[in-house]
Amino acid sequence: MSNTNLPSAEARVTATVVPGRDPSDFGRCIELCDACATACNRCAAACVKEASSALARCIALELDCAAMCTTAAAIMARNSENAELVCSLCADICRRCAAECAIHDMDHCRNCAQACRQCETECQRMATT
Repeated sequence: MSNTNLPSAEARVTATVVPGRDPSDFGRCIELCDACATACNRCAAACVKEASSALARCIALELDCAAMCTTAAAIMARNSENAELVCSLCADICRRCAAECAIHDMDHCRNCAQACRQCETECQRMATT
């Protein structure tokens, strides 16, 4: 038996969407979040192979950053009312990860830092619009 007093799944999802915001507004930020998550995961894997305790913080931040970027991209793809909040947090985590990766001389760390900075900039823009 179905309960006709409950809103449909579509109505529940639509209720959490930001009114007046076009989901395509998030396109560039979603792309940069995906690219940043990929760069962070690649760098973390390369750092693990180097097995240096000096890279422990780098690896931890990269894993956090990759997870946050993936979450932010998903939130934006749904045009969630929480997108700006999540983008702000993502920008902060990307900034921390970029700062740590920039300390290290390996190409994968430099590439990760660059991806994080680009994502930080775009997420910050999305958080303030």
